[in-house]
Amino acid sequence: MLPLVSSSPDWSALPALLLTSLAIMGSPGPATVSLTAAGVAFGMHSSLRYLAGVITGTAVVLLAVAAGLTGALLAVPGVRPALIAVAVAYILYLAYHIATAPPLAPGAAAAPSFAGGLLLGIANPKAWVAIAAVFVSVRLSTHAVADAASKTVALTAMIVLINTAWLAAGAWVAPVLRDPVRSRRANVVLAAVLVLSTCAALLH
Repeated sequence: MLPLVSSSPDWSALPALLLTSLAIMGSPGPATVSLTAAGVAFGMHSSLRYLAGVITGTAVVLLAVAAGLTGALLAVPGVRPALIAVAVAYILYLAYHIATAPPLAPGAAAAPSFAGGLLLGIANPKAWVAIAAVFVSVRLSTHAVADAASKTVALTAMIVLINTAWLAAGAWVAPVLRDPVRSRRANVVLAAVLVLSTCAALLH
């Protein structure tokens, strides 16, 4: 009789996975900075659809990584440049939208949509690199399927937590920026940081 190999996850390695994901996935990048900027420019409630889109798009990337499709997808000619082009185009549009947003007020301007968040979540170049790096950083099970499944569940929770925290941070400081001059300056600075963070992500 063959010895039984347990497929139960080794949860003792979970803290290391969560800390690694917090450091790598939680660092400033196109999606996280855009959420903070959306929180400042449009408020928490108005930006929830955009948040849901970013979370969904990032979860799609996570599933691709978990299924081992990352290398195959990015190896297809034209896929990586297309992802980068889409991400850059949307980031520039979003940066302009944020920089020109009026001081926070109910209905003052339309917040980014779910579709926009979904697009950025999937096309975000940092997400592909960061999630792949975190996914291989530790093993939660010697069984490949159990390892992938348990890490997918844990990292999905981190995606929700990290992105919600960045949006909440922006919304938290928004009331301080109701003055038109301070609001415009903050929006322009955040738009510039968004573009710079995208450039940094593309250079890695």
